[in-house]
Formats: sequence, C-alpha cells, structure tokens
Amino acid sequence: MRKGFGIGAINKKALQQSKFEEKASQISENELSQLSRQVDTFKKNLEEFAFKHRDEIKRDANFRKQFQDMCANIGVDPLSTSKGFWSEMLGVGDFYYELAVQIIEICSSMQEKTGGLIYLDQVLDRIKRTRNRFVNEVSLDDCKRAIKKLNIFGNAFTLISMNNGRFMVQSLPEGMGLDHTQIVQLAELNNGVVDKDSIRSNLNWEMYRIENVLNLMLKEGIIWIDINDNRCSFYFPSFFIK
Repeated sequence: MRKGFGIGAINKKALQQSKFEEKASQISENELSQLSRQVDTFKKNLEEFAFKHRDEIKRDANFRKQFQDMCANIGVDPLSTSKGFWSEMLGVGDFYYELAVQIIEICSSMQEKTGGLIYLDQVLDRIKRTRNRFVNEVSLDDCKRAIKKLNIFGNAFTLISMNNGRFMVQSLPEGMGLDHTQIVQLAELNNGVVDKDSIRSNLNWEMYRIENVLNLMLKEGIIWIDINDNRCSFYFPSFFIK
C-alpha cells in the first residue's frame, strides 16, 4: 500500500480535522464572549450617559434623536414599552405614547377635511400650537417614532413617503394599498388633482384597475370628484389644507 493512503493515514486526517474544528469552535466562542463583554460595557456606559443627560434627552429633540440612534446601533429600543427600564429612567416612553395619542386626535379631528391624508409637518405644526413652548420640544423624527408605535392598529396609521421628500400620515381604518399610494404620489405632482387619463398614461394601468381604485377612494372620502364638460377630475383635499 502506498504511503499516506492506509487506514492510519485516514484516521490521522480525521483526527486533524476534528482538532481543527475544535480550535475553530474555541476561537468563535472566545470572539463571541469578547463581543458580548464589549456590548455589555457599552450598554452600561449608555445607561450612565442616559442618566446623566436625561433632562437634555427629554428637552432637546436633536439630542434625543442622536440618543435614539446610539441605542439602535446596539439593538436597544427605549420605546419598546412605556413601562420598561429605559422609559422608567428617562420618561421617553410616556413622551412618545402621549405624542401618539395627540397625533391620533389631530388626524381624527381633521378626517372630514383631509380624507384621512395629511402631511406630517402639518401635523407637527398643529402639535406645536397646542403645546406650551416650555414643554419638551417635538420634532418630525419624534412624530415618525410615535406613529411607528401605532402599528398596534394595523395599517390604520402609517407614513407615506412622497416625491418631494415629505411624508404624509395616512389614517384610514382599512389602510391603503400600493395602488392607492401611487395615485396619491401622482396627485402630488399635479397640484393635488388626477384624472383617469393621467393615471393611465403615467402608471400604464388598465381602465378597470383605475376605476376600482378611484371608486374605493371616493367611498372612503380620500378624494372628491369634479365634473366639468363631462370630464371627471379627482381632487385630494389633503393637498389643499393649510
């Protein structure tokens, strides 16, 4: 038998492979343990930082956003519950839940005028009008985070990214699908107005699809219809709210 091809050589190779795998496992465990210690240390430092700057985190919207970003980098969510450790220490949980309630109240009170769609910055303006200027500052980022907490209502409260970089708050019981969102985005480019021909030419949809979506949006009050010389135009009242 040629050297290196016997049973002994096979056993030796298997032993070497086993030792190699054992060593690799040790290295992985050591690296994981070291990484875990680093994360624990960072979390401890983050807690100390948060406690030291708690008043600034609650008061300053920009500082609060930077703190949230730091937390996200290590998988910590201060908003996961209004009664969690971070919320108890900082009070930010109650801040966001109260803000979410205020957003719901604003959207609901304006539903008849907006059809369930309103720019997020317009919501923020109304929040600032009702809040004492000495109360914690509120930013667009705060509003976005608060709305994300409303996912307990399913799709009833969601954000729509618009063409101009702004966001709209959609507050409809059944939510909106992709087709509805595309028509909203198209309307934004046309001063808040669309018609069947513009939808067909821009989105390349069949007429039955266009009519199904428009009929549903009419039923929900999202759009209004204007008939002039037998030509139908559809207006989004949300784009005319000041």
